Amino acid sequence: MPDYTKKGKNMIRYIYPIKIKEAKNVVSVDSLFRKKELQIGLNESDIAKFQPNSVIVLDFGKEIRGGVRILTYETQDAKCVRIRIRFGESLSECFAELGKKNATNDHSPRDIEADLSAWSDLCFGDTGFRFVRIDLLSDGWFCVKSIVAKSYELNKQPIYSYMGNDKLVSSVFDVAKRTIDLCSVGQYVYDGIKRDRLVWVGDMYPEMLALTTLYGSFPALERSLNFAKKQYPLPQFMYNMPTYSLWWILLVCDYYDQTSKKEFLSDKLDYMFGLLKLFDGRIGVDGKLDLNNYFVDWPSVGSVDEYIGAVFIAIAAYKKGIALLSKFGFDVGSFEVSLAALCQNDFAVRELKQVVGLKYFALGWISDEDYALLVRDGAQGFSTFMSWFILEAVAARDKELAVKLMKEYYGGMLAVGATTFFEDFDLKWLQNSSALDELPSQGQKDVHGDFGTQCYMGFRHSLCHGWSSGVIAFIKTHCC
Repeated sequence: MPDYTKKGKNMIRYIYPIKIKEAKNVVSVDSLFRKKELQIGLNESDIAKFQPNSVIVLDFGKEIRGGVRILTYETQDAKCVRIRIRFGESLSECFAELGKKNATNDHSPRDIEADLSAWSDLCFGDTGFRFVRIDLLSDGWFCVKSIVAKSYELNKQPIYSYMGNDKLVSSVFDVAKRTIDLCSVGQYVYDGIKRDRLVWVGDMYPEMLALTTLYGSFPALERSLNFAKKQYPLPQFMYNMPTYSLWWILLVCDYYDQTSKKEFLSDKLDYMFGLLKLFDGRIGVDGKLDLNNYFVDWPSVGSVDEYIGAVFIAIAAYKKGIALLSKFGFDVGSFEVSLAALCQNDFAVRELKQVVGLKYFALGWISDEDYALLVRDGAQGFSTFMSWFILEAVAARDKELAVKLMKEYYGGMLAVGATTFFEDFDLKWLQNSSALDELPSQGQKDVHGDFGTQCYMGFRHSLCHGWSSGVIAFIKTHCC
């Protein structure tokens, strides 16, 4: 009795709940744990009955990309009943009313109402979740055979898996792999499975590292880079964010370096040349970079290090772009002049570890002062998006310490029950906070609803974000 359907490189898996976190006015709730044929019959006996004012909260055990499938057997007088479904990446999110701690229906609605009818088999939602709460809104009753999660999962054989003996490293690898798999299961690569369905190439570099480490070439990544190029013909910067165009250059160069796919480059070299020409016009003879914004990552917005972080991204893009274009016969003379100008900037980093990581990425060196900033307070101040850059910079001087810091940072998310890794994470959030599968007790913080900043305040914060999976590449290099 299979609980999955294969379709090309992807598959749909049906997952039964592992726990009932709350049940009110539901009879024979244990029947929901039992695996059955996912087909309604006229003579069902192993059913759960939802009576008026019933509530049930299901825990499916891990983060899922998809929705919930409800096989309804009977309803009172064979009439439709109205239910409310709330999805939550944390238990507390599926208890939240819209607006509470920034609980939203943005992009992939997670708080919806729907009708159930007798002898029906219906799927609801397409989002990221682990928990589902169902409230009966009608006066009548209904009976269900099964409630299962419909999970879209990647069906692709990896070329690399962590085979070491360190259990914590193994757990970090497994959770990072699930994170990037869920974000890459469709035709394009997304940054967060409960958020918008846009292709954010500025967020994609750590995802590229993870995907090429795990699988080598990856068509969804190639489609994503092609889509972004088509969306923003020259002389536009991608998303009106110049650093995103720089990341596109880095992605194309390093994806080619990892895969050696010349056909992938066929329609990109001229565009890359045009992008660098566009940036030439934004670089003064004194090396000053003149952009409409200098976005590096969300935690660095408005910081004293934001500008120099953008300069490091530009230097890295110019270096890699020059190397690739010259290999294919392009005249890169003006780009070499711009790169030399950029290198006149003051490279001092004052407060942000991720910008030190970018400095090492761009220049291949950091100062003693930079290193002291990197290792100060352990993994405090890390960025999920920039974790690979930070860890590589530490590993250049002390590999064992870098592995220790990786375990401290990612282990912190595991400690609160993460089954995928987050959009952002700060070790300070662990202090007196509840786990993801608990409701906060009196005086406790909610690790999901009480933290976050910028565009990911509270429950809008994504707990399955592909950019946090760059650690996979670090593990392969330093933890074998």
